[in-house]
Amino acid sequence: MDATLQYIPILIVGFATSLGLTPLSRQIAMRLGVVDKPNQARKTHKDHKPMMGGLAIYISLTVSVLLFSPPQHIKELAAIVAGAGLLTIVGAFDDRYNLSWRLRFGMQFLAASVLVFFGIQIRMFGFAFIDIPLTLIWVVALTNATNFLDNMDGLTAGLSAIAAGWFLLIALTQGQVLVSLLAAAIFGSAVGFLAYNFAPSSTFMGDMGALPLGYLLATLAIKLNFATQPLGVTWMIPILVLALPIFDINLVVWTRVSEKRSPTQAGRDHTSHRIQAIGFNARKTLFILYAMCILFGGIGFLVSAAPAYLAWRLGVFGIGTLFLLWASMWWIRLRYQQEKQL
Repeated sequence: MDATLQYIPILIVGFATSLGLTPLSRQIAMRLGVVDKPNQARKTHKDHKPMMGGLAIYISLTVSVLLFSPPQHIKELAAIVAGAGLLTIVGAFDDRYNLSWRLRFGMQFLAASVLVFFGIQIRMFGFAFIDIPLTLIWVVALTNATNFLDNMDGLTAGLSAIAAGWFLLIALTQGQVLVSLLAAAIFGSAVGFLAYNFAPSSTFMGDMGALPLGYLLATLAIKLNFATQPLGVTWMIPILVLALPIFDINLVVWTRVSEKRSPTQAGRDHTSHRIQAIGFNARKTLFILYAMCILFGGIGFLVSAAPAYLAWRLGVFGIGTLFLLWASMWWIRLRYQQEKQL
């Protein structure tokens, strides 16, 4: 089979395997007591939810990638799924035992170091002492950003699938086989799980799903290469495709710091919570966020394909829109707090 079409069986097997394994992971989670308990302060579900959906996602994408990838990419892909596997294990322990943030961050940096060891890193400045730390920060930041997004039914799985879909399309137009294969695996596995996670969900992915998904999406962004576009344009493409997780983690961290709270302290201050605060129910909020991810991913796709002069304008427009969204989210937060005080 043509290597550029190899993504088709990967996507299908990833989807089917995830669809089949998620009920099993749900049963395992219930038996082991890995469940998310109701919490009126920051959660909307009213019963115990099993949290090992990440196991089904990880097994599905790993099996599909390693079974169908061309031999020349196996070593690199094996390193990527190994790093994701480490975070799946860390996430499982965190879901069950609530690990300290220092241990979680340490393991995330270790997983990011696996990529660097195998030559997968940002090469923006051409100096290792800059590019390697930048790679580690990027991977750890995106890993946590995707985990932050996992605050309502169907959000992380859906946005991960949309972002992976855009990465797949961009990689196909650029003839990048490895990126298209990995993106197809993420897309298929996330959509298969979403069948059970869409609101109202019967299971959660937990940290063991959100952490490796963020790690893998960060890796896709690193592996994207563009032969025709200048660096002044290409840096915007992964930021636009991953706009929602990047936007949300920055919004939440800045909010908590400005309110003199720890950035690791959970709360109802995410983008999804603010949209719900102005009157949208959970499903409408989910579709609004899906639409945003589709919009910014579409802009990223156009930036990757347009002539350089137009691509730069499109990218600036997309990033400028994010700043307008930021201002609106701050306004909603202030208004919500004022009404709450009344």
